Amino acid sequence: MLASSSSSSSSSSSSSSQPAPHEPSGKRVVVVEDDEAFRAGVERSLQMAGYDVASFEDAESATRYLSGNVAAMVLTDLRLPRSDGLSVLEIARQKDREMPVVLMTGHGDIPTAIQAIRAGAYDFLEKPFSRERLLAVVARASDQYRLVLENRQLRNRLAESAGIDKIVIGDSAPIRELRDLILRLAPTPADVLINGETGTGKELVARCLHDFGHRSGNFVAVNCAAIPENLFESELFGHEAGAFTGAGKQRIGKIEHAKNGTLFLDEIEAMPLSLQAKVLRVLQEREVERLGNNKPIPVNFRVVAATKVSLEELSHKGQFRPDLFYRLNVVSLQVPPLRDRIGDILTLFQGFLQQASLRYQMPAPPLTPEQHQALLASRWPGNVRELKSCAERMLLGLPIFVDGKASSAAATRSFDESVAIIERSLLEEALRRHGGSVKPACAELKLTLATMYRKLKALGVDPAAYKQSGAEDETA
Repeated sequence: MLASSSSSSSSSSSSSSQPAPHEPSGKRVVVVEDDEAFRAGVERSLQMAGYDVASFEDAESATRYLSGNVAAMVLTDLRLPRSDGLSVLEIARQKDREMPVVLMTGHGDIPTAIQAIRAGAYDFLEKPFSRERLLAVVARASDQYRLVLENRQLRNRLAESAGIDKIVIGDSAPIRELRDLILRLAPTPADVLINGETGTGKELVARCLHDFGHRSGNFVAVNCAAIPENLFESELFGHEAGAFTGAGKQRIGKIEHAKNGTLFLDEIEAMPLSLQAKVLRVLQEREVERLGNNKPIPVNFRVVAATKVSLEELSHKGQFRPDLFYRLNVVSLQVPPLRDRIGDILTLFQGFLQQASLRYQMPAPPLTPEQHQALLASRWPGNVRELKSCAERMLLGLPIFVDGKASSAAATRSFDESVAIIERSLLEEALRRHGGSVKPACAELKLTLATMYRKLKALGVDPAAYKQSGAEDETA
């Protein structure tokens, strides 16, 4: 049994075994008890069971601790000097209404404890109580709170997933995979290398990694191809006043400006070889020295680099440092070209058309069948950026493509390729309209189920990508 001495006995201990702020809270218990001997017994029992314990002799110390730290639950005596356990309950519920608070009471305080449970306390323990009873209540309370936190994380993930659908748009398999990778990588500190052709949206992916990672610092974009070589070092590292001719005042560099945020190095392949060794050192040490100052400045930041060429091939040719390539290539993301996501073209085009309509204050015209076919037939060397320009031209009443490019692009495809593109588009549009339900799509397109499934397989179209939540699976 854990025996209790008089609640009015004096205590000389203020707290013990206090973990550092902001440690993981999965098994941390805050104990508030003014009886030093009883507090020590509770603390010892919890620690032997594997819990982290932060213990206090009064409500004031405990509430100060809770204001800046996280915990799995609170275990507090009801009767405390000055403020009582109810004030601890109130503070804990202000911090998190679902954090469990268990009250320790004497026999005469049971009615008050029951009222506290009605006010939101998790449970109460009547003194004296056994070690087994203590651990059983604490285990139930901390496990319940763990489930609460897991459910919150799941809801946040679902909310973020819904949000990213509006940013990285498309239903094709490569885009769905890309969105999933972004959400998985965003909360981690891993550096990322983004590969993709010009105009595919590499900076958009980098911004999503930053935004969905909830980093507190800035997103700092640096186009390595746009900075003159003689200014590169000053731009990245910053400089002190008088460091070189023309340096009239101190300047914070891009790396330092990205503290607690994300440094996006676009077109990293254009970074001068002479500077790559210095950048590598910054990435390894996470500290920077301004020009004209030998004092290293610690900088916590994430690096996201982007390239339209193979850095590995450049490193083999001696045009890019291999050690910098391997340092950047911790995680690699591939942004697919538009020609590999034909099914997304019309959705993207309509979205860009609506954006242009709002910007220019003009109504969006409908697509003609010829324009529809021309959009699907193009090879899209400029990718999404080119598609956006086409939407703006259409809104302004100009030909979608410049210099008759659509006809020449269509001519480069074989008859079978053009038919496959049109079939895939028709299938995907029908599935999208019917929420991924195959039978209504068959009826609309006047296809048998066998023919429908044969074409879906041949064209790599997955009905599940368009299925609405709650829809029943279908079989042929």
